[in-house]
Amino acid sequence: MKRILIRAGMSPIDNFDPVHIILNNSIGGNVGNLIYAYSIFRTLTTPDTILEPNYYKIDPNSSNEINEKYDAFVIPLADAFREDFIPELRKYTKLINKLSIPVYVIGVGLKAPFEPKISSGFSFDEDVKEFVTAVLEHSNIIGVRGQITSDYLTHLGFREGIDHMVIGCPSMYTFGPKLTIRDTTITKDSKVSINNSKLSPNNVLDFIKRSTKEFSDYYFIPQWMKELKLSYFGYPSINNMKSNYPCQITDEIYQEGRVRFFHNLPTWVEFLKTVDLSFGARLHGNITSTIAGTPSIIIPKDARMRELAMYHNLTHVMANEINDSTSIWDLIEKADFKSPMEVQARNFANYIDFLNMNHIDHIYKECLTPSIVPLDEQLKTIEYVPPTIPITSLSQEEALLRLEKYHLATDTLIENQKNTIYSINRKLNTVHKQLEKEEALLNRRSVKLALSFANKINRIK
Repeated sequence: MKRILIRAGMSPIDNFDPVHIILNNSIGGNVGNLIYAYSIFRTLTTPDTILEPNYYKIDPNSSNEINEKYDAFVIPLADAFREDFIPELRKYTKLINKLSIPVYVIGVGLKAPFEPKISSGFSFDEDVKEFVTAVLEHSNIIGVRGQITSDYLTHLGFREGIDHMVIGCPSMYTFGPKLTIRDTTITKDSKVSINNSKLSPNNVLDFIKRSTKEFSDYYFIPQWMKELKLSYFGYPSINNMKSNYPCQITDEIYQEGRVRFFHNLPTWVEFLKTVDLSFGARLHGNITSTIAGTPSIIIPKDARMRELAMYHNLTHVMANEINDSTSIWDLIEKADFKSPMEVQARNFANYIDFLNMNHIDHIYKECLTPSIVPLDEQLKTIEYVPPTIPITSLSQEEALLRLEKYHLATDTLIENQKNTIYSINRKLNTVHKQLEKEEALLNRRSVKLALSFANKINRIK
């Protein structure tokens, strides 16, 4: 049985509740991270291979343990080529350089403005070079998310088609090569899923806010950890509040119970199968809708979203095309909701080529429509934790029980940490005493040697 270590905050088998997720940051700050990781778990879990998450723990000194326990290390990344991720990227580079097993990067992207000036370079160029070089010492080729990232690596001196290739986002291949966007009738009474990012330009934020007024049955699906905390506790408010984004529990979207924060892919997909339309400024919010077969419209705000929207032919409208008079109904009327279907088979075949080039085993080796998917079989008995709803939608008793559960878990965590610290201190004290004994022994030996040497000198005299 092969064992693969994968960079992930949780496994699809992990059925974590919001308390665990909050205390351990199991979503890496954004629940969208679960989507592409889930896809890789599903694709690479075979009858002879199991994947185990590293729970986002990275320690360059753990190389010996990893070499002994695992047959490969898979690193799926989002927009990892960015300033605030560089400290972690450096740790991965140090670790990879100490590994003797294969290392595969299945998806990575550049974070940059909508129209990036690649030729001007970035402050983290050297760090990216070192990381990519380290990975290529352990695998044949790196998979990048889109053409912009590919052009960036080419600018750094790496060869497209030899050192790196565009594979898109693995999340689009979660359920294989077939993608079917169903027909829906979208009216004011339709059930609609809305996603948004506070980092979007104001014209997009204004558009999404006024579009919510067009539907009587809409739901806001946030993705940030801070929004999970806001839903779960009712506080703290999102920093740098904006009037066109729901930043407080007093916002009508929270007050009316229109928020759903999902903790896993299965419940997220099942929910999106019940809606007629998904739209907004979140990449994986709309990709999840797409793989669920639901029409969606995405509004890219930067280079990473733009390159993926183009590669996967996602139904989209660019942010600069939206103005004060833009109506959601205008976008719906013009949208080609089935456009992602046109490139899915081609993109999937390219993705499989990438896996094969790296000699990575997967469930599609013999057939593109396997009758048995090992991960699906493992998940059949799991009853997943439902999405978190705003605390304002609970009764007083339910709200108190929710807060009590968190504080009990926090107390347990603190107690465990105290016990760990106590255990470490005991070991340190033992080591310290041993060192004192050895030091005393060395001192005695030194005195004896000095006296012996002095006696020899005296005899010579």
